[in-house]
Amino acid sequence: MDKLYYSIGEVAEMLGEPQSVLRFWETAFDEVHPVKNKRGVRSYTEHDIGILQRIRHLTRDCGYTLEGAREQLRMRPLDDPKQEIINRLTDVRRFLTELKEQL
Repeated sequence: MDKLYYSIGEVAEMLGEPQSVLRFWETAFDEVHPVKNKRGVRSYTEHDIGILQRIRHLTRDCGYTLEGAREQLRMRPLDDPKQEIINRLTDVRRFLTELKEQL
């Protein structure tokens, strides 16, 4: 990641989630704060993307409910070094899964 802001389409593609899911998570989790312009177009920072990656990992990979994921976010902030490792491993897993499907 080398940009300051990412569009909702770019973030949805990064996470492999529909844009509607990202908008829903924005309302369900106080930690997600994309910047909106006058037209309401969302712009996500790398911090926002990190939180969304964590939410995706907790709900999709670990099977947490939304409430359970909220509790996990409260218990272990994004700055936790273990979370960075989890995010990277999740990205590697997604890449390998996509690679396997192409074979």
